[in-house]
Amino acid sequence: FFVSRFEPRTLYVAGNRVLKSVDRGDHWTPISPDLADSASGLRGTIPIGSVTMMSESRFGRGTLYVGTEGGTLWRTTDDGAAWTKVSADLPKKWVTRVIASEHRDGVVYVAMTGYREDDSRAYLFVSADSGRSWRSIVANLPAASINVLKEDPVNPDVLYVGTDLGVYVSVDRGARWQSLSADLPTTAVHDLTIQAHERDLII
Repeated sequence: FFVSRFEPRTLYVAGNRVLKSVDRGDHWTPISPDLADSASGLRGTIPIGSVTMMSESRFGRGTLYVGTEGGTLWRTTDDGAAWTKVSADLPKKWVTRVIASEHRDGVVYVAMTGYREDDSRAYLFVSADSGRSWRSIVANLPAASINVLKEDPVNPDVLYVGTDLGVYVSVDRGARWQSLSADLPTTAVHDLTIQAHERDLII
């Protein structure tokens, strides 16, 4: 779940549907239909719930992006009154992160993993038009699941990813990547946090 950037009393949480609370969680109201993926294939690693990630845009109140375990990405621009599927160009892989850019309106990043299909390739995409079209920014990243993606809070050109083989950084929005793991063990990284005041990257 997350707290809305527009109203500290407002919370969002999701399973198969997105729920919203305007009183810090005392009461919840569904704001989406069932967003679950088809139960066919390998879906079922998580027995209940299909939404894996949500992100709120800072450029539009009520603009949310929701990713699922089956690789579907949804967008609403009116706080759930209507939902649009925006994943036609994306592979059907588990969404590990969806990030609405803090710096550019309409820019969205999506990271995915194919571990359920024994697929170790990297999946990382960006859209400049709110999900209408996508392009890969994997570039020279190694073949490893991408578990987390972070946008630098100050420099819009800097991106960080945590993979099954460590941490990587791009200073040109994904055109090229370099490892940050020279003094770190080669291990899976599942979360990254940037401490804004001290500019520290926490793994």
